[in-house]
Amino acid sequence: MASVKQRIRPRSRPKRCHSYKRWASGRAAISSQLLNRHLGFSLPTGDRRLLSLLCAFALTLTPACRKRQRPLYAVIPKGQAHIFWQTVHAGAAAAAEEARVDIAWNGPATETDLARQIAIVDDFINRHVDGIELAPEDREALVPTIRRARRAGIPLTIIDSGADTDEYVSFIATDNYGGGALAARCLATLLNKKGDVAVIAVLPGAASTLAREQGFKDTIEKEFPDIKIAALQYGMSDRARSLGVTEDILAGHPMLAGIFASNESSAIGADQAIKARGLSGKVRLVGFDSSPSLIDDLRAGTIDALVLQDPFQIGYQGLKALVDFRAGRAPSKRLDLPPLLVTRENLEDSKIQRLISPDIDRYLKR
Repeated sequence: MASVKQRIRPRSRPKRCHSYKRWASGRAAISSQLLNRHLGFSLPTGDRRLLSLLCAFALTLTPACRKRQRPLYAVIPKGQAHIFWQTVHAGAAAAAEEARVDIAWNGPATETDLARQIAIVDDFINRHVDGIELAPEDREALVPTIRRARRAGIPLTIIDSGADTDEYVSFIATDNYGGGALAARCLATLLNKKGDVAVIAVLPGAASTLAREQGFKDTIEKEFPDIKIAALQYGMSDRARSLGVTEDILAGHPMLAGIFASNESSAIGADQAIKARGLSGKVRLVGFDSSPSLIDDLRAGTIDALVLQDPFQIGYQGLKALVDFRAGRAPSKRLDLPPLLVTRENLEDSKIQRLISPDIDRYLKR
């Protein structure tokens, strides 16, 4: 006669998506709160068979467990605070629309949060996206993460700022060194090739802006012996910090004749400091990048010139290279986009207007 107590064979555990391990761990009953989130109704607790079936059904509804309908590419900027990065986003979105693929845009809030950028890249690697478009915050610190993407079989393009590795499909950026040289020659002309100048730099370790600053310094030293670089300070990619260091330089060098500010935030900070001290037109200012306020002050005369990039094309070409690579085509290993000098005299040219007023709303506001 069979025993009254019957052995209950444990049910085999269903395969679970890694993102739901905590939710479905062990043999514990799934809370009605979590099931309500996925199913939209309360689960009867008395029917174990129904419980198991609905658990499996809920898992199939989660985005992490579904197979993607279209290729997904990650686009990771240095930060999201500046208009430059919004335009990069629009360019990547335009390329995605053209290729009929999807993009996931995510980056740190500021360009100084290196740990956050590394974590974002790691997350996209774990999600096994089809490719990564990355603007590294630091040329050395992102190298191990870039190598990890390659080991995972995920192609990667580097945009805007370089990294100390060649483990990428393509590198797309402005000719930053050339842009710094362009700024140096412009400022030297404004100063009749003599006087003291200062550099409001961006961040130590950021390859793109370091190249601009080096291009400026090398050109001044080689071509303009009567111009002296009296000071160089970092604004840490922050407008307020850039304002503060510019004020310190102006206070310490009352005879300063000119300033080169090597990105959007440093240019805005330097511009504000010059205006606050009533030095517009006396201290000549050449900046890098643009924003509505910088363009307004270029028109007003506080800013003498701006070196412009094409962030829309940077974002567009960075994603296009990934799509081409996935399709078996061979994108260029390096693409240098030429910088362009804008002054009050050429500000209204159609080419300049396209750069300073790209149609980002078409791609980002839907």
